[in-house]
Amino acid sequence: VTVQFDSNVSKGLNWEFKPEVKSMQVNIGANGLAFYHAKNLMDVPVIATSNYNVSPIKAAPYFSKMECFCFTEQTLAPGETAEYPVVFFLDPLLLEDDRMDEITTVTLSYTFFPIEAGQAIKEAKLKP
Repeated sequence: VTVQFDSNVSKGLNWEFKPEVKSMQVNIGANGLAFYHAKNLMDVPVIATSNYNVSPIKAAPYFSKMECFCFTEQTLAPGETAEYPVVFFLDPLLLEDDRMDEITTVTLSYTFFPIEAGQAIKEAKLKP
């Protein structure tokens, strides 16, 4: 199966965020490892978090992440970069589901967004 990687940044977060590779071939049941890279383009520290989705939606129950940066606060200083790993696999039960026969590509997409309660965001909004 081809796993494609997508990245997005919400309004209000001036970060560069992208996957290291656009896609990779993964054997069902085998672990995959992908990396995403982020850079804070602001002149203040920023606290952000990400959420993810898997498409097509019917493949989502078979896509398992064993290590992920999602839903965890990430803080980057001005100009700081970070590398975020994702360890995942496609559950072999996918092969037993007739609805999945035509699935050859699965997309993992992340969106980073600022945490409004984060002190760095509050300070940035107060700057003249």
